[in-house]
Amino acid sequence: MPKFHIAKTCFLTVAALTAAAGSASAIQCDEDYQIVEGQPVSTPYCRDNNLAAVARSYGYKVSDAAVRNNPERKEEVCRFIGGDIRVQQACAEVLPGARDNR
Repeated sequence: MPKFHIAKTCFLTVAALTAAAGSASAIQCDEDYQIVEGQPVSTPYCRDNNLAAVARSYGYKVSDAAVRNNPERKEEVCRFIGGDIRVQQACAEVLPGARDNR
């Protein structure tokens, strides 16, 4: 078998496996909830993505990754829109006094 054919076959196999792995590991969110085996589960990942989406609806320029990876940025966003009921759970994690301790 020519070397070119073997290399091409290996490349296509690796590309196919990478594509399959990428699509299998994709996280599906519905607002604050990650869909796991068809059931909604509240996760920090989806809460942070939802926080970023709600912030963008207010005109705030922030990415999902910025909210997830930078606690200071997340706190800043929460100070801006923390009163919105859609993000109260996400913001309770970073805003002092946001949790009710009764």
